[in-house]
Amino acid sequence: MSHLQRRRSRRAKVVRQDVKGNPWVDYKDIDELRRMMTPNGKIYSRKRLGTSAGEQRRVSKAIKRARFMGLLPYTSGTV
Repeated sequence: MSHLQRRRSRRAKVVRQDVKGNPWVDYKDIDELRRMMTPNGKIYSRKRLGTSAGEQRRVSKAIKRARFMGLLPYTSGTV
């Protein structure tokens, strides 16, 4: 095992799958969504999250839906 293989850590899956195998992101899981955002409220990039294009669209839609429902703030209070 080389030193590069040991250094890589397994990232947690952002997009889950339901019983039928359809991908989804839960907009009510606030703790999970907060880890996908900067402290100022911006959504992290695909490269940072390690998601595909389709997964990133689901993540952004879930964050925007949670913002609209009032579960997440649009920006931080310090800006």
